[in-house]
Amino acid sequence: MIYLDEAATTPLKREVLEAMWPYFGPDFGNPSSHHEVGESASRALEQARADVAQALGARASEITFTSGGTESDNAAIKGIALAAPRGKHVIVSSIEHPAVLESAEFLGRLGYEVTILDVDHDGMVQPAALAAALRDDTTLVSVQYANNEVGTVQQIETLSRLAADQGVPFHTDAVQAAGWLDLDVERLGVQAMSISGHKVGAPKGIGVLHVRRGTRFEPLIHGGGQESGRRSGTENVAAAVGMATALRLAGGDNDETVARRDAFIDRVLADVPGAELTGHRNHRLPGSASFVFPGTNGETILLELEARGIVCSSGSACAAGSDEPSHVLTAMGYDGPVAQTAVRFTFGRTTTAEDLDTAATELTRAVAAVSSLG
Repeated sequence: MIYLDEAATTPLKREVLEAMWPYFGPDFGNPSSHHEVGESASRALEQARADVAQALGARASEITFTSGGTESDNAAIKGIALAAPRGKHVIVSSIEHPAVLESAEFLGRLGYEVTILDVDHDGMVQPAALAAALRDDTTLVSVQYANNEVGTVQQIETLSRLAADQGVPFHTDAVQAAGWLDLDVERLGVQAMSISGHKVGAPKGIGVLHVRRGTRFEPLIHGGGQESGRRSGTENVAAAVGMATALRLAGGDNDETVARRDAFIDRVLADVPGAELTGHRNHRLPGSASFVFPGTNGETILLELEARGIVCSSGSACAAGSDEPSHVLTAMGYDGPVAQTAVRFTFGRTTTAEDLDTAATELTRAVAAVSSLG
């Protein structure tokens, strides 16, 4: 089997599991307990927080551990908007993860006005569109760093600067960017960032929310006052340690992965009749290649590929099984029937050129087989 669905989840790294293991056993304490067993867990938790902060170029006090990217997105959108004194206007892009779009929709039900920014055919948010949308009562802007379906990478520094010039907090969902792109929150100019552990070799069920010091924030979960009052609930120490370890191990030279990705894209476009790359050709994640195959059926192609030993997806894992076309692709201008032919290949630095060559060969055969059915 060749696994090409790392945008959905990545395997747990052995080093991460080894770092976590003591906190399932001898160091099992509750970090809020005021005795040696609890204080040992607390020290590990705070070291993990410091390590995550270092990876993001942030202060440790700005890091909150959550249950994952979805909670981090929800907390950022709702928490910042509800606490903002400026007004009741939020801006998001049309290709955000549902965690962002549905959080904005929730605010709309509370009387907030939501502006949804259009994107171009490559999935890019144009700075002029954001500049035109900003208002005196805008409380928050949220634009995804890198898209989970098509891999397009946004101009976050430029967009965040436009918001900052108007005094508006800027949040970015960096779940897919983690491990590939620079996450330095100072360089990016963001007031809030969301990341998820299982996209970078940590376990499922752990995430991080960065909120810059001085940014007003209303917690969504109340109770014991953990995480400096931003997210009550006994912390998952083992997973926090795993998250910090995974971020420390993440990253590296992207050049070889980009070269393999581009060779794979070129071969698919050359060998598969009618294939069309989705997302920006150059401003895209190193390990992401996504296509539509008009006149076919994406789910049937996936079944053909899996039968041939290639595991990939049609888009977001959160939308798997849905009969609706991708909101990302329709926002980019693809009509429904074409959007439903999408296939996404996402891979890591250990994916070999031979793996991708095999995938391209089997994709060509799978599309031919599906086309012959219609």
